[in-house]
Amino acid sequence: MSEVNLDALRAAIRDLHGCESTWVEAVSVKETSKGRTVWEGVVQVFDLHDHPEATRCYAWSHAVDSSGRRRFVAVLHEDPVNSPATAVRAAIVREQFNWY
Repeated sequence: MSEVNLDALRAAIRDLHGCESTWVEAVSVKETSKGRTVWEGVVQVFDLHDHPEATRCYAWSHAVDSSGRRRFVAVLHEDPVNSPATAVRAAIVREQFNWY
């Protein structure tokens, strides 16, 4: 998985959640189900500035297809999401229910 730069993730957070952010750390996450890896990558953790509901956000991107297009994911730190791993789980569930 190729990673995007932090500026691209900050721009995605701004577009998706309407606020600025400051990078905190990078966390490796590996999500498995029934012994199979369903997602593995690095989640970037950001503190949010002036967001009305959350103070933190977990962000990453992944390739959509072989064209080089990317999907940006930015999950707010709101119950039950309280870590990079739970952000990945929430995004996986959301994509499964919104998949067309």
